[in-house]
Amino acid sequence: MRLAIGFLTVFPIAPKGVGQMGPARAYFPLVGLGLGALLLGLDLVAKQALPPLIVAALLVATLLVLTRAIHTEGFLDSCDGLFGGYSRTERLRILRDTHVGAFAVIGGAVLLLLKWTLIVGIPDEGRTGLLLTFPCLSRFGMVATMAFFPYAREHGLGTSFQDGRSWWQVVFAFITATAAGGLFLGVTGMLLLGAVIVVSLGLGRWITSMLGGMTGDTYGAVNEVAEVAVLLLAIALFTAIPGALQAPFW
Repeated sequence: MRLAIGFLTVFPIAPKGVGQMGPARAYFPLVGLGLGALLLGLDLVAKQALPPLIVAALLVATLLVLTRAIHTEGFLDSCDGLFGGYSRTERLRILRDTHVGAFAVIGGAVLLLLKWTLIVGIPDEGRTGLLLTFPCLSRFGMVATMAFFPYAREHGLGTSFQDGRSWWQVVFAFITATAAGGLFLGVTGMLLLGAVIVVSLGLGRWITSMLGGMTGDTYGAVNEVAEVAVLLLAIALFTAIPGALQAPFW
């Protein structure tokens, strides 16, 4: 748990000298739920004094700070590598390049714009549940791709998550995401989790066809795309079916 928090967030509580990161992935959705709770707390306070557009911008910025933008950075690098290269070797080389290219700039702008507008568009009836759960569900997407797709490199940050891995970690992460989705969003939470699985595995398969496997950067890209997918589908469901985001407990 400490490894998961230390890796996924800005809080420096990870124990030192631990080489195997595989067991930490079991707690990714739980860490995401904690991030969602922090976002919800800020939302409840900020909206008392600020208009919705500014509150949404603060939530996007806060999530970047709390995660050290680690997933967003992976998304930017993935945009450059996947769209800027014409062979597996070239794509992997670009992914390790520290420079930011045009694809990363465009992709990052679109990503942040989508997150901002989607958070603005969350209906009040489902705001509590969705802010709590969207970071939780998206982080299960990373766990799914770690479980079902190989790692593309012999060495790299993501290789540590292949050490000490076991299926119990995937099961525990799935139970956590399922419980959070069901508790806070009811049946809609199950639909959103299903969408995360489909989107993450589909994206993972496409990335693997381009790179021969996943990398640390592409894990981050999966999380970012999954966050947007959860928010987008949730708002679409509420628009089509009023009350869809209301959990059975409130």
